[in-house]
Amino acid sequence: MKDADLSRLTVSRIVRNLAFYGVFYGATVLLAFLVWAQVLLPGRGYVHTVFYWTRLHRWCVRHLLGIRVQIEGEAPTGAVLVALKHESFFEAIDLPVLLSYPAVFAKIELLHLPMWGRAAQRYGLIGVERDQGAKALRAMIVAARERSAEGRPLAIFPEGTRIPHGSAPPLQAGFAGVYKLLALPVVPVAVDSGRFYHHFWKRRGTITIRFGARIEPGLPRPEIEARVHAAINLLNVEAAV
Repeated sequence: MKDADLSRLTVSRIVRNLAFYGVFYGATVLLAFLVWAQVLLPGRGYVHTVFYWTRLHRWCVRHLLGIRVQIEGEAPTGAVLVALKHESFFEAIDLPVLLSYPAVFAKIELLHLPMWGRAAQRYGLIGVERDQGAKALRAMIVAARERSAEGRPLAIFPEGTRIPHGSAPPLQAGFAGVYKLLALPVVPVAVDSGRFYHHFWKRRGTITIRFGARIEPGLPRPEIEARVHAAINLLNVEAAV
C-alpha cells in the first residue's frame, strides 16, 4: 500500500472495510454452498442465487463502503458483445446486476476449480485459453455463439486483466478475432472502479460506469480496436484533464 493511502486510513474507513469483508464474504461462503447444491438439481435456481449474490455485493458497496455507483448510458440487451474496462473485481462481480444474464469470457483456469468451476460452467462462463491454438479458439467461439443464440449479452474484458486506473494498454490481440468471428455489435463500457475499490482498504467515492455508442460488426481490425480502446478509456482521459 502506498504511503499516501496509509495516511488516509481513518478509523471509520477501517471499520467500514472490515464490515464489508465480514458481511459480503461471509454471505458468499454460504451462498456458494447453495449454488453448488443447485447445480446438481434440474432447473436454473442457481441463476437467481447468483443474481441475489451480486445484488448483495452492490448493497454492501453502497451501504458499508460508502461507494455510490453511477450509470451513464443505457445497458444493452440481447445478443451483443459488451467490452468493459477492467480495473478491479467490482465490475466482474457486478456484471449480473449490470447486464441481463450475461455470459462472461473468463480464464479457463476458473472453470477447472473444484466445485466452483462446475457452477461457472452451468451458468455459462466462456473459457478463454490464451496461446492454445486454433482448436481452443474454435471451442471458445462455439460456446460464445451458443450463448448469444440464447439472446444473452456476452461480456469481455478486452485488455485481458485488471489494469490500474489511469493506464491504457493496447487491447489483447484476440479481441479483434472474437469480434470478427462472432459478427456481433459491440458496446464499449468505461469504468473507473480502480480509484476506490482496487486496494484492500477501499475508500468512499462514486464509481462511474459509462455505456458507449453501439459499434456495428464488420469493421477492420485497426478501426474496431481504436474505437473500443478510446471508448473504454474515456474516464481515464477525463480524470487526467
